[in-house]
Parts: sequence; C-alpha cells; structure tokens
Amino acid sequence: MSQPSLPVSRRVFLKTTAGAAGTIVLGFFVSSAQAAAGAGSSSPAVELPVGSAPAALSLAHFPDRLHAFVWRNWSLVPLKRIARVVGAKPADIFRLGRAMGLAGPPRISADQQRRSYLTVIKRNWHLLPYGQLLELLGWTAEQLAYTLREDDFLYVKLGNLKPRCEPLRYRPPDAAAQRREGEIARAIHAELGSLTTPREPLFSFVTALTKPPRGGTRVAPAGNLKFCYSYFALYGDPLLDTKADPHPEGYLARLAEAGVSGVWLQAVLYKLAPFPWDPRLSSGYEIRLANLSSLVSRARKHGIRVLLYLNEPRSMPLRFFAAYPQLKGVTEGDHAALCTSQVPVQQFLTESVARICRAVPELGGFFTITASENLTNCWSHGQGAKCPACAQRGPAETIAGVNRLFFEGIRQAGTKAELLAWDWGWNDAWAPEAIAKLPSGVGLQSVSEWSLTINRGGVATEVGEYSISAVGPGPRAEKHWRLARERGLRTFAKIQAGNTWELSSVPYIPAVENVARHAENLRGARVDGLMLGWTLGGYPSPNLEVVSEALKGAPAPDAMRRVAERRFGPVLAPAVVSAWHEFSLAFSEFPYHGGTLYSGPQQLGPANLLWPEPTGYQASMVGFPYDDLEAWRSVYPAHVFIQQFEKVAEGFFNALERLKAEAGRAEGSLSKAQREAFEAECRVAEASAIHFRSSANQARFVVTRRQLAAGIVKADPAVRAELERLIRDELRLARRLYQLQCSDSRLGFEASNHYFYVPLDLAEKILNCRDLLERWLSLPK
Repeated sequence: MSQPSLPVSRRVFLKTTAGAAGTIVLGFFVSSAQAAAGAGSSSPAVELPVGSAPAALSLAHFPDRLHAFVWRNWSLVPLKRIARVVGAKPADIFRLGRAMGLAGPPRISADQQRRSYLTVIKRNWHLLPYGQLLELLGWTAEQLAYTLREDDFLYVKLGNLKPRCEPLRYRPPDAAAQRREGEIARAIHAELGSLTTPREPLFSFVTALTKPPRGGTRVAPAGNLKFCYSYFALYGDPLLDTKADPHPEGYLARLAEAGVSGVWLQAVLYKLAPFPWDPRLSSGYEIRLANLSSLVSRARKHGIRVLLYLNEPRSMPLRFFAAYPQLKGVTEGDHAALCTSQVPVQQFLTESVARICRAVPELGGFFTITASENLTNCWSHGQGAKCPACAQRGPAETIAGVNRLFFEGIRQAGTKAELLAWDWGWNDAWAPEAIAKLPSGVGLQSVSEWSLTINRGGVATEVGEYSISAVGPGPRAEKHWRLARERGLRTFAKIQAGNTWELSSVPYIPAVENVARHAENLRGARVDGLMLGWTLGGYPSPNLEVVSEALKGAPAPDAMRRVAERRFGPVLAPAVVSAWHEFSLAFSEFPYHGGTLYSGPQQLGPANLLWPEPTGYQASMVGFPYDDLEAWRSVYPAHVFIQQFEKVAEGFFNALERLKAEAGRAEGSLSKAQREAFEAECRVAEASAIHFRSSANQARFVVTRRQLAAGIVKADPAVRAELERLIRDELRLARRLYQLQCSDSRLGFEASNHYFYVPLDLAEKILNCRDLLERWLSLPK
C-alpha cells in the first residue's frame, strides 16, 4: 500500500530520522571489545553503532585534542575522572587547565553528573573513542547502547555516526603547546576577564524550582486538561532513579499556579510490566510502578494528573525471533516489529496496561503515538503490506486496533484513566478510517498548527508542528476533530506553548501574543484539552499562564494584561504587553520549515563554531548543525534565509530596547520581585535575539566563505572585510551570551538535550573567532 502525501514536517522528520534504525541496526558496528580498547569495560554481547565513521573534526583553536578534552570537560566532569580517562595524574590536568586560564575546577555534584550526561556525550563525540567515552561517563556499554537508542533518538541527534577517534593519551605539553596555552589564557582574559564560577552555576534553576513558591502549595484550576513535560526531567528511564526528581513539590506548585493540570512522561511497557518472552528486560518494573504511584499521589495534591506516553510495542532484535518466529512482523535492519495481529502480542499490550492501571489506580491516563519514527506496529512506517497478517487488516484497522488493545486494558482494570490517540504521522489517506474505528471513550489528539500555509520572505510552505511563529489551528486538525466529534469522541490539541524547535535553548519564546491568540482560537474550536508541548516548553512561563487565561474566556489582549500585571505589576504591564506584541510580530518572520527546525544552527546560536573550510558533515537533528547551510535553509534561498533571521533578530532587539527604556521610567514603582521577574524576562528576550542574529551570521559566513578558493584568501578585499565583520560579531554575541548564561542557568538548557552549550563553550567560540582572525584571515593574499 503506497503512502500518499504526508505533511511537510512528517516527511522531513522521517527523512532526518531514517538513519536512526537504519544506522543503528544496519550500519557498521564496533564490538564492545573494540570499543573499549585501551579503556573502560564492556559486555561482549553489546555492539555500539559507528555508521560511516568519518574522521573526527580537528579544533585548530586548541594546541591539540588533549587540551580540547580538558577544556570541554572542566566544568562537567570531576578532575580525577578526566585524568583517569587519559592516563594522567589529576595534578597534570589541573596544571594544563589553569595554564589555559581556566578557574577552579568547580565542584561537580553527583546530581549535576546525573543531569548532564547528554551534554558530556555530545562535547566528546569528536574527541574520544567509545571505550574512553564509557570511562568518562562511568557507564557500561549496555547503558550507552540503551541511551543512544531510547533517549529521544540520541543517535539521530548525533548524526547517525560516530566520528573516528584514536585513543587519547596524556603527554606533557611541549614548548609550542605551552606557548599556545599562554595565548589562550591571555585571549580569554582580554575578552572575559577571568573565567570565574558563574554567578548562577549550571542547574541552579532546578534548586529554584524545587523550592515552594510564595504562598505555598498551589492547586491547578478545574477545567480542561492542560498537560506538559517536566522542564528538567531525564528522558530515558525516569521512574527507576528518583534521585533526579523530575517533579518536585515546588515545581508542581508552580505548574499549578500557571494553570497546568497534567504532566506526562515516557513509558516503555516492558519496563513497567513483565515481558513474557524475556523477563530480564523487565527487571525493576515493581520499583518503577511504586515510583509512578508516588508521583501520581504527590501530583494529585496540586490538582495535577499524570499521563504516560505509549509508543508500543517496541521492536525486537532479529535474534529474539529465532525462538518466537510466530511473533515476527515487518523487518527493518536487524530489528523487527512484534506483530500486533498476533494474539500473544495483543495480550501483552492489554495485560501490561491493565497491570499499570491496577498498580496505580489514580493514574490520569495514557497518550499514544502509533505511526512514529520508532518501528512499533507493522504499519507504523507504512510497510505493513510486507506482513501477511497486517496486510489483510490494512493500516487504519491496525492502528486503531493497537489503541483498542490499550483501551481494553484500562477497561479491564476498571480505572478512570483516559486514553488519547494521537494522530501524529497518520497518513491523510487512511486517517478518517482510523478515527472511525477508534473505540468510544478514546480521545483524539491532533497537532493544532499542522498544515497551516505560510509565506515567509516570498517563500510559500506549510507548517507541520512545533511552531509558535504560526498561529493555529490548521485544516488537518480541524478536519480530524470534526470527524472525532461526529463519533462522540473528545478532542485534544497538541501545541507548543512555551518554546519549540524554532528555538528550544531558552526556557520560553516571549512571543506571548502568538500563544495567546492560538489559545483563544482553540477555545473557539471547542477542544476538550491541550497538550502544551513535547519534551520542550515545560518551564512555568508567562506563555503557560496566558494559555490558561485565554481558555478561561479572556480575549488575547486581556489574557496578556492579566499575566503581565501578576508578574511585573500594573505600572510596567502595558510596556511588557507591547513588547510581547512586537516579539510576536518579529517571530512571525521566522524562516519556518521542517529542515530549519531540525537542522538549523539556532539551538546552539553563537556556541556553534565557525569553520574556515567545509567540514563535510551533515547537520543532525537538533544536535550538531556544523556548517551545513543547505540543510539549514531547506526550501529558502540562502539570501532569504539570512534575511528572515535578521528580521526576527532586529525585531527582538528593537522591542527589547524600547521595553528597557519604559522600565527605566517605572523603576521606582517596582517591587524587588517584580524587578527580578523583569530582569529575567529581558535575559530570555535578549538571549533569543542573540540566537537569531547568530543564525543569520553563520549562514552569511558560509555564503561568504564560498567566495574563497579552498580556504586560501585571494578574494576581493570586500570579501575579507565581510568575513572579518561576521567573525567579530560572532565573537561579540558569544561574549554577551556568556555573560547572560553565567547569570541565568536556564539559558542553553532543554530537557531532552540537557545543555546545548555551557559557558565554556561560549568562551571556546571566542577562541575560535580569534583564531580565525589571527591565523586564517591573516594569511597572505
């Protein structure tokens, strides 16, 4: 059965993630013994993916790879472990770091290490082979393999490949390296002063959100379900290790105060219920259920429901089916689906959901994705015709059937848990039939802005999802909601209220008017509830508050005014609302496209390095943008892509300047709390503007670089002048964002990526820019 026109975002996402299963299961593999060569330990049963394994990128702004390794791990990994990985003494690493001007090193708590493993993996991806990476993390190969596959498609975010790195060993720096160490220290001192411990160290926001808000416990208002993901939850296996609590009391109270009445987290069925064919996979499921029950109980005190995300059944390695060939469905690479047409698989799905509901009877419910980037049911990737049983049933019946199995589990348990069937990835050709086959009592969830047509800079395209720059709902959601209501099903909208992949490295995008208008429109669309965001956007922000106000009946201007007055006081509120309006207008110029969302440089902003020659690497999904302008710009001509980012940045900077001027006139009337809230609002707005300006700079740099001949500067002086201007502006933006992040630990963070960058990455970008100015642009003409 063919797959007719999928929406743009769905097509782009599947293209981006196509290598996820393909590379993990099809690409070249390194055995765990090879991976651990010279360092670490590993199980011989585990293979870690390497893909095409191109040569790692070198970093010319450091004397060598060892210095880069020390710099990048200084603020994230204890000194003793850094030293052990490369066979050095801690004193050796201390001397090397201090020679480059690094302060400290800081004390790195166990909690910080638990919360920053993704950041550690990313910054060492081009520096260490797997064995040394395992030792740096203190992990087994099994842990890393699971994380690469299950931690929100981490291997996709890393590019579906592992750069080829030789083992890294400590060698005392020679005279040339020592001279370069001194140059680095002097450069940092000239640009930043001393690299002291940030005023607000990494993850300080967790401590702040853990504390109860002024006024104590808050209870979410009754009404439609509005649920979000924790702003700082660990994605992989959050119910097993509760030391990094994703939902502390203070945070739950703040969500309730913002009008949020639900939270969600990922569930893997074989980790929450016995897996009948290999019980070892379910080790610890009783602990997870107990922790889930505790979370549900704590959340209820705040009027907040807990929902689990089901993306099931998980595919299994082909070796699994040697013993159970009758369960095998569609094959992709070295994994195959557990065929949901088979009675034992159906029983597993139903009984697992029933077990969860019986163990946690107050659980709020589940939502499902049944046609996702994961291979689950045989039709999940549109290839069900390859399975004799599912070919007969067809995609609509198979997809609806999975949801029926889950719903039957809830019914057997006799609880009030709700089931939301999310139509993400459903093909428009069979979605109406799937909706018609859903059981009564199931709610239908649809991405609100999907299929909105937009025109940015003269380029016409359509929105898929993850957009605050476009205001929904769109025609796809409206059609599906109508079909659901005709069947008597409840309807739910999935939006991004806080932030999106348009920009996820700020806690929220202050385009608040766009969010308020979207919520106002959804009130008119008569939806029964909202999913407020995917893993991003769960910060208790003005955006979340304005959604609640709009859904209660306030027109968008009144909703914004009420929120602004609560946060900043009645004197400053009009100026803030005006700024939110201007931010929204500017953000409506964002060069939206699925390619830009997933590949663009806007998540890293000025932390993304500039390269004097093409890297040859392709941008990865919200991971490494490299210098891949073709992927960044997508359907936009390069000059339009640059122009649109410049429009957004200019609009943000101008609005912020006017807002600060108004605030100066109101200074005497603000309380301490209002002044602090205003300063925090300005930091978020300025950081957003910096990311947008840097995205334009980086794209223009690549365009201008192409005018040079293989990196040898023989071009017109105007080209050299333009490159110098861009490099200096990137240096300036990196310096300013460094200052902002040192004062606001929220900046640069997103739950499923941890920190996109830390202050030392921005300091490294300064070194990168100075190196380009002093060594690259100074080459003879």
